[in-house]
Amino acid sequence: MLILRNILLLLLLLSSSAGGTVSSVDMATTAAKQSSVIIQLQINGVIGPASADYIERNLQKAFDSQAIAVLIKMDTPGGLDASMRGIIKKIISAPIPVITYVSPGGARAASAGTYILYASHIAAMAPATNLGAATPVQIGGFANFGDDKDSADQKQNKDLPLSNPMTHKIVNDASAYIRGLAKIHGRNEQWAEQAVREAASLSAEEALKLNVIDIVANDTAELFKQLQGRKINVAGKNITFASSHSEIQIIKPDWRSRFLATITNPSVAYILLMIGIYGLVFEFSNPGSIVPGTIAGICLLLALYALQLLPVNYAGIGLILLGVALMIAEAFSPSFGILGFGGVSAFVLGSVILIDTELPGFGIDLGLIAGFAVSSAAFFIIALGLLINSRHRPIVSGKEQMLGCMGIAEDDFTGSGSGMIRVHSESWRATCLQPLHKNDKVRVTAIDGLVLTVLPFNNQEEA
Repeated sequence: MLILRNILLLLLLLSSSAGGTVSSVDMATTAAKQSSVIIQLQINGVIGPASADYIERNLQKAFDSQAIAVLIKMDTPGGLDASMRGIIKKIISAPIPVITYVSPGGARAASAGTYILYASHIAAMAPATNLGAATPVQIGGFANFGDDKDSADQKQNKDLPLSNPMTHKIVNDASAYIRGLAKIHGRNEQWAEQAVREAASLSAEEALKLNVIDIVANDTAELFKQLQGRKINVAGKNITFASSHSEIQIIKPDWRSRFLATITNPSVAYILLMIGIYGLVFEFSNPGSIVPGTIAGICLLLALYALQLLPVNYAGIGLILLGVALMIAEAFSPSFGILGFGGVSAFVLGSVILIDTELPGFGIDLGLIAGFAVSSAAFFIIALGLLINSRHRPIVSGKEQMLGCMGIAEDDFTGSGSGMIRVHSESWRATCLQPLHKNDKVRVTAIDGLVLTVLPFNNQEEA
C-alpha cells in the first residue's frame, strides 16, 4: 500500500509539472504574438475632434499592448490646430515607432497632415500623392490648418501675411513648430518653413529627393519590406525594425468615435442647438409639459459639448439668441413686424458667422440656415402668437367649459337644495343655496366632481 501511495503521489507531481510547463509555453506564445503585432489606424478627411480622439486612444492601446509599431494611413486636406497638436504630442511621446503612410495613390497630406507626417518616426508616401500647403488659417479666433484661399497671393507676395500682426504671430509660431518637428527626425527644415510661409507643396518623389520623407512605397507590403532591418530612433533609442513575421491588426473607429464625429459636424451641432432652444421655449410657455424640456436639455448639452470642440465665434451664438428673443417678443407684443424682422436678421447673421471657416467639412450649409430661419419665424411669431392668444379665448372643452353655462331646472329645489338640471342636453346633479322651481333658468357657478353648483339666472343678472 505504501508503494502504491508513493507511485500515485509521483504521478500527481509529474502531471502538475507538465501542466506548468504547458502554461509557460502558452504565455510565451501569447507574448510573442503580442510583440509581433502592428496596429493600423486610418485618417480619412478633415482632422477634427473625432479623428484626434480615435488616433490618441488607439495609440495608447497600441503602447499598452506592446505592439511593435503603429501604421497610420492618411489622406487629409487639413484640420483643426488643437486636434492636430493632440495627435502630434501622442506621436512624439510614443515608446514604439509610429509610421505615417500617405496612401493610396491620389491621397494627400495637406496642411495639418504635413505636420503629422513630419512628427512621425517614419514618413512614407505612395506614388501620385502630395504634401504641403501648411499655411495656418485664422478662423473664429483659432489658428487652423486647411485650404487657404489667399495662398496664391501669399506665394506672389511673401510679405502679405506680415500685414496683419496676428497673422504674423500665427505664421511664425507654426513655422517654428514645424522646424522643431523636422529637427527631431533630421528632415528638411528649410522646405518645412516654405510649406508654412509660402504654402509650398511637393509630390512624393520630390519629397523623397529633398529629404522631407523617408520612403516611397507602392503599398503596405513594399513599405514594410523597405523598413525591414532599418534603424529607427524612438525616444532617444535606436530600434531595429523587424516585421518579417508581424501581423497587421486594423482598428477602425468604434461607436464613440463615430458618435463624436456625428455631433461635432457643425451642421449637426447647429441643429441640436436649435432643437434645444425650441424645446426650452415650448417648455417655458407650457410649464409641466416635461417632454419638450427633457429633449431640450439633452440636445443643448450635446450641442454645447460639440461647440466647445469646434472653432466657434461667440458673437454668432449671441446673435442667434438675440434673434430668438426678438421673435418671441414679436409674438408677445406685435410691433407690425419690426421685432420679427430684426429677430430673423439677427438669427441669420449669427448662424452664418457661428463657425466662420474655409476648412472643408467645417461650415454650416446656407440652405440649412435658411430653413431654420423660416421655421423659427413661423414657430416663434405665428405658432407662439396663436398659442398666447388662445389663452384669452373661452374654454370650449373639458369640465371647465361648464362654468358660466345656462341650464334648466328639472326638479324643484327645496329643503335639501339639490336636484337635477339640464345643461347642454345633459342631466346633471346640482345644488343651489336658494329655492328653485322646475323649468327655472340657472347658471353654473362651480363644479365639484360630477355635482354642479348653480344660482338662479335672475339673481345673476341683477347682481
